[in-house]
Amino acid sequence: MNFLYIIIVLVIVVGSVILHELSHGIVAYWLGDHTAKDAGRLSFNPIKHIDPYMSILVPMVLYLLGAPVFGGAKPVPINRFNLKWPEWGMALVAVSGPFTNFLIALIGFLIGHFTGALYGYAGVLSEFIFEELIYINLGFMIFNLIPVPPLDGSRVLYAIAPDGFRNILESMERYGVIIIYVLIVLFGKAFSYLMIGGTNGVLDFFYWIVGGR
Repeated sequence: MNFLYIIIVLVIVVGSVILHELSHGIVAYWLGDHTAKDAGRLSFNPIKHIDPYMSILVPMVLYLLGAPVFGGAKPVPINRFNLKWPEWGMALVAVSGPFTNFLIALIGFLIGHFTGALYGYAGVLSEFIFEELIYINLGFMIFNLIPVPPLDGSRVLYAIAPDGFRNILESMERYGVIIIYVLIVLFGKAFSYLMIGGTNGVLDFFYWIVGGR
């Protein structure tokens, strides 16, 4: 495989997870919690955000295997009790990450579509860059919206769930990453269908915006 393509994917992955986590910290700051700012996480410095395993190893292995790419970064520290409307404020903070990935994918799609770069009119390399920018960010968005702690989707679920179910979510928090890996191992095919189906559904929406394929 072309080494340049691997570097491009790595740059897109790292940039996307940084913007994802940065958006969490910025929205939390807007809502009254300065924890992320005090921890130095309102920064574009990759070292502040990158988790070597989830930000680099997992996405690159998935890419090389031809599987849907997803991953994450070091979680931004948030104290929900400092937020306006703690539960709903936390939900807004959580949604901001996947929404950022959605916006990156949408902007990349619109630029690639209207310039023709997405369809190879500017060369194979530009087509590859725009395709990976879109697919990687949609993968991050869909993966993080899964309602399993500590993923962002669980924060939204927490805001609308009754107290008893919130307690269950809180008890799952410390084991959340392990639970996610187990689910992927046990239901890998269904998980791939979810990622691919979700990505294609959003792409259909993008094409609807521009008037069709």
